[in-house]
Parts: sequence; structure tokens; C-alpha cells
Amino acid sequence: MAPCVLYIEDNIDNLVLVRRVLKAEGIELLEATSAREGIRLAEEKLPDLILMDINMPEMDGLVATAHLRSNPKLAKTPIVALTANIMRDVLNAALDAGCDGCIAKPIRIDDFPEQVLSYLKNGRTT
Repeated sequence: MAPCVLYIEDNIDNLVLVRRVLKAEGIELLEATSAREGIRLAEEKLPDLILMDINMPEMDGLVATAHLRSNPKLAKTPIVALTANIMRDVLNAALDAGCDGCIAKPIRIDDFPEQVLSYLKNGRTT
């Protein structure tokens, strides 16, 4: 059975790129273009991994991550921040909110599948 990844991202270009890369690896991808939609999908589908954009309108990825972490059904689901802002304070805020790690955007197509597969293999580490 293919692993299921939920990508919560408001930028369509980023969504399309991640979709192409992960589908080529045989990974099932769920997509949400807002934090609220992502929370609903996560709670309904219980994916194996959640990729979370940090900077989104209405509700940012940090608030969404904290909300997901409050759900016992998602407690062991790894959540990885995908962000262009990789400054230490943003990374620390992502970890404090409940993210298990961070992948910088723009993604590196050659490395991204291995990064995702590593999080899927190792599960939640914190």
C-alpha cells in the first residue's frame, strides 16, 4: 500500500511541483490549499505524513500544526514544515508548534523524495 502524504500549501505552483515529484515516487498525495481545509482532511483521512506550509493567509501553518497536535489520532503523525523562511527563529517556532522537522523551499527535486521517505520511514521523532 502506497504511503499517504497530505500537503497543505496555498501556492499552486508549489503544490504542482510537489505533486509531480511525489507521484513519480508512487506516493499518494492529498492536497489542501488552506490550513482549515488541511486540518479537515488530516482528521478525516489520517495521512502517514503531513507537509505544512508555514506562511498562509487566515491561519498560518504554526497554528494549524498546534491544532493537529491536539488531536490524539494525529499524535504520532509526522508533520514537516515546508518553508522558504529558514531563519532559526522560524525553525524553532515550527518545532515548538509540533513540527518534526523542516524542508526548505524551493525544494531540491533530487533530494526531496528521499527527505519525505525518511520522515515516512522514521515516523514522529519528537
